[in-house]
Amino acid sequence: MNSFCVQAIPPRKFASWLRGNHSKPELPRLCRLDTLASVTDISRKSAKLMDEMRVIVVGAGIIGLSVAYEALQSGSAVTIIDRDPEGDKASFGNAGGIAVTEVMPLSVPGLWKKVPFWVLDPLGPLAIRVGHTPHLFPWLWSFAKVGTASEVRRISGALASINSRVYEDLVPLFNKVGLANDLFRNGALTVYETESGLIRDQPEWEAKRSLGIDAQVLSGSQVRDMEPALGPIVKNGVFTPQWSHVSDPKRVVHVLRRWLADNGAEIFRAQVDRIEPRANGAVIALNGGKTLGAAKIVIAAGAWSAQLAKQLGDRVLLESERGYNTTIASPGVALEREVIFADRKFVATPLSIGLRIGGAAEFGGLKAAPNFNRSKALVTLTKLYLPGMKEEGGVEWSGHRPATPDSLPVIGRSGPTAHIIYAFGHGHLGLTQAPTTGKIVGDLLFGREPRLNLAPFSVARFSTKKATPMNRQSFGDG
Repeated sequence: MNSFCVQAIPPRKFASWLRGNHSKPELPRLCRLDTLASVTDISRKSAKLMDEMRVIVVGAGIIGLSVAYEALQSGSAVTIIDRDPEGDKASFGNAGGIAVTEVMPLSVPGLWKKVPFWVLDPLGPLAIRVGHTPHLFPWLWSFAKVGTASEVRRISGALASINSRVYEDLVPLFNKVGLANDLFRNGALTVYETESGLIRDQPEWEAKRSLGIDAQVLSGSQVRDMEPALGPIVKNGVFTPQWSHVSDPKRVVHVLRRWLADNGAEIFRAQVDRIEPRANGAVIALNGGKTLGAAKIVIAAGAWSAQLAKQLGDRVLLESERGYNTTIASPGVALEREVIFADRKFVATPLSIGLRIGGAAEFGGLKAAPNFNRSKALVTLTKLYLPGMKEEGGVEWSGHRPATPDSLPVIGRSGPTAHIIYAFGHGHLGLTQAPTTGKIVGDLLFGREPRLNLAPFSVARFSTKKATPMNRQSFGDG
């Protein structure tokens, strides 16, 4: 196995650079597992120094990279570990929306009346793989319990609190790393096939307005004035000007990762087997026997994060909600903004690489093979709305969204130790909430007061037993 980097940077040299005493050392862009021996040696020789200054982020998706960005900006040495740092992730294949108006949870009153019809439709918006159903029961039970009016109010308030900060955190990050021209603040259109569809969703729109969302009702002709490619099937719609979209989610991830590498972050290709708390930090054990230590470790491994949290004794209800899309490079139609098809539960986004048509929610675990008939079905449905669209040459994709039953991400300290921090479970809002999550985790890493109430996002909400003060004290509170 060939190495991607020659050597790791000695921590004392790195620390000297951070203090401004030396020019920036040359840093490896990407190291594979077989190059980690040098890092392990450094850890043995300079464990105390590493513990004082280093943050390790597990996961190189948009959440992990945003956390790494904030840690680097705050003066820490940063190591990012991912089994495939440049590989295909949910961060790459999402619809590209900055969905700040999405403040309602998926589980709402009355939803269960629709679920049986969705599940029975082989290509409907929801699918549950039969073999995965027993494993899914605890998640489904919790999903049902949060679908009450009072819970929806609580959860939507929490989502609004984080989404209200999105542009405050996202725009500076984009400007800093070279993505200023990749954000399009053109709003979004939610369209309906019938008057009754809009009437049905009025309570949700009113709830959003109460949380500061601008939602403007439009007639069918007004919708087509904004997006002439939409056909006569569209009878009315709602314009949400606060929504935006990016040029290409994959480009966003690539540019951010490259910026991090160019500015001092170490990125390693490795499989994390377990994480072990220590009195003054934590140690990561990698597949193959290598270990790394750090003062703080952030778990941002998307749908795989629950496995690591379980090892630490934290119960997390986290499922892979697989999504599907097709990107058509030359669709023959043009859109100015993301369009959400409310009756059919999918979206179309104009990206720099083509028209992306995405949606569906499939629960089948992390190992099930994708069913790309769902991607094909979404393209067929899109033709109803965009009759002039050409469907040839589409590239299909599927990915694992990390979904919690209450639609809230897990952001905060782990149960056993304050040295390990969680940042995962963002569902459909990973790209939207990533920079803000990075800011929040940065507050926790460096002892700053978080700028919003983190109680709704705590991993403790999934616990079946009462937490005791001794749980965290056993490994230190630093």
